[in-house]
Amino acid sequence: MTGSALISQVLLNGFMDASIYILVALGLTLTLSIAGILNLAHGEIYMLGAYLTYYFSVRLGLHFILALLIGILLMGVLGILIERIFFRPFYKNESFWSSVMMATGLMLTLQTFGKVAFGSTSRIISTPFKGTIVVAGASISYERLIIIGISLLFVAGIFIMLQRTRIGQSMIAISQNRKGAALQGISVKRVSTFTLFVGCALAALAGGLMGAIFSLSPSMGSPALLKGIAVIILGGLGSIPGVVAGGLILGFVDSVVPLVANVEAGTMVGFLIIILILIFRPQGIMGRPF
Repeated sequence: MTGSALISQVLLNGFMDASIYILVALGLTLTLSIAGILNLAHGEIYMLGAYLTYYFSVRLGLHFILALLIGILLMGVLGILIERIFFRPFYKNESFWSSVMMATGLMLTLQTFGKVAFGSTSRIISTPFKGTIVVAGASISYERLIIIGISLLFVAGIFIMLQRTRIGQSMIAISQNRKGAALQGISVKRVSTFTLFVGCALAALAGGLMGAIFSLSPSMGSPALLKGIAVIILGGLGSIPGVVAGGLILGFVDSVVPLVANVEAGTMVGFLIIILILIFRPQGIMGRPF
């Protein structure tokens, strides 16, 4: 492979990794900045979304895209139930750490459920998108190309929703000033419920897309959660453009470093970059100053 082809391959792989990281972190940061909830069960929603996509596409024989959409919808509904049953009781006293403890319990419960329900056997989601295409000397499978395209479509949709719709403007208002938004007549509870729906749907989307490339396992949620939190810290808490920037940086790091070392080294370099940036800019790349 020539130098230019190698660079193209790294860029394409980096874009694919970044697209998944951005989807995971986007749902996580929306939930944190708008609903005020650090949903530590986000990684398990990612895992369940992957297994639902597998079940509907492989076991029931539905088209991959249809199976993915069903998984997204079901996990979104689960997000509504989680918000109303587990997190809404903490809104009155605004107890952030109590909600974190609840999220931790929910995470452990879903982890155990995944291990009991799905076992230790790895599974792979088969898609109808076969073959490869050559781009600037680098080959990329149609599966990965579709994944990048779907990710970009949903990220763009979230940006448009936040900027052009009433519910999106309400979400922005609550993230900036929760009490002020309530005084303006915005239903904080209703918007928080919608936010959990969107956040869990994005996690399920990321899980289903990742499952089409790599194998599924009940423990796949923890690395996804860790990567999502890393992206948020790097980009800046509550900053959606920061999520995109942080996801791209970590995606390209994870694509470039393994060329000369291994995957673990890529993770280490990514966290070293986060530490260095936070030393000089504690609020992250695009976060607001504390």
